[in-house]
Amino acid sequence: MRSGTVAVIGRANAGKSTLVNVLVGEKVAIVSPKPQTTRDRIMGILTREEYQIVFADTPGLYRQRNELTDRMMHTTENTSKEVDVILFVHDGHAGAKDEDISLMKKYSALGVPMLIAYTKTDIMPKENIPRDAKILYEAGIENDVVPVSARKGRNIRLLEQEIAKLLPEQDKLFPDDVVSDRSEKFMISELMREKILLKYDKEIPHGVAIVINKFERQENGTYVIDLDVVCEKKNHKAILIGKQGKALKETASFARQDMEKFLGAKVFLTVFVKVREDWRDRAGLLKEFGYDENN
Repeated sequence: MRSGTVAVIGRANAGKSTLVNVLVGEKVAIVSPKPQTTRDRIMGILTREEYQIVFADTPGLYRQRNELTDRMMHTTENTSKEVDVILFVHDGHAGAKDEDISLMKKYSALGVPMLIAYTKTDIMPKENIPRDAKILYEAGIENDVVPVSARKGRNIRLLEQEIAKLLPEQDKLFPDDVVSDRSEKFMISELMREKILLKYDKEIPHGVAIVINKFERQENGTYVIDLDVVCEKKNHKAILIGKQGKALKETASFARQDMEKFLGAKVFLTVFVKVREDWRDRAGLLKEFGYDENN
């Protein structure tokens, strides 16, 4: 059989995490319309009778602004050099720009087999697809391009099969029943962060970290979860909590519903908001919050 690792790489908001979730068939990465949604390399594992594809969903490519984003870009760069295949996810709805072409050439030049997933075809004119394909070809992009829509499920199986053709022949890397390399505790923190990304505007969500203080399964099967939402400024804390705690209660309730769905059990959730000024630029706090340089 064929099996191997695939780095899922592309600009922020290209639809990488959505595509990985659809390919794997389960939610292994959080999704929001904001940049910086994915901060870590997250494995999503698809196992078929003929092959096993281990997707490494990486942080979106953008310019570094602080120590955290610098580490995120290092994660993406390192992952691209350690895999069997690169899946470059391009936002087709945004068109083919010079910056996109430069990035494609950069990763293609690594010598790792690369495919281009041309996403969001469900929200763009169909005639744009051959137009952009021509632009990429004339710019010297020789990699195969597969137009897909993760939301509509278009060409997902085709993309999967094209990826599998590029994998080496070897045994499976993970057991059949494993769909992610991340723990339940990690996914719970990510679900909380996802809901903050969806509820709050502008810069606040990007300055938030989630710290799990307690994650316990009781004898009756219910989970007791205690977590902190860490932000960078006092005024951010006030916004996160909202008037009489309304905003935080709504966000926590929203998150708890998804946690219960993910864990398949009732969840008792306690949430506090704490301030740690400029934590995204402080190496000690980054490590404490789980953003280790080696991740």
